[in-house]
Amino acid sequence: MPVWQRANTVVEQVYSICSKLPRSEEYALSSQLKRAALSITANIAEAFGRNHSKDKINFYFYARGSAFEVI
Repeated sequence: MPVWQRANTVVEQVYSICSKLPRSEEYALSSQLKRAALSITANIAEAFGRNHSKDKINFYFYARGSAFEVI
């Protein structure tokens, strides 16, 4: 899925940015950004595996929410 591939690129970019943050942010900002970025790809994959359209939509909304959290 192209959208999952783009989300995976976001994960790579977030990890690159977080590696440049001060060590004092390792357990605060850095951790939150990494978890939110990974959540985007995880929710897209979860939605793809669901059979019911309402389930799919919910997981896509969760992914969207995580994307806004990263922004």
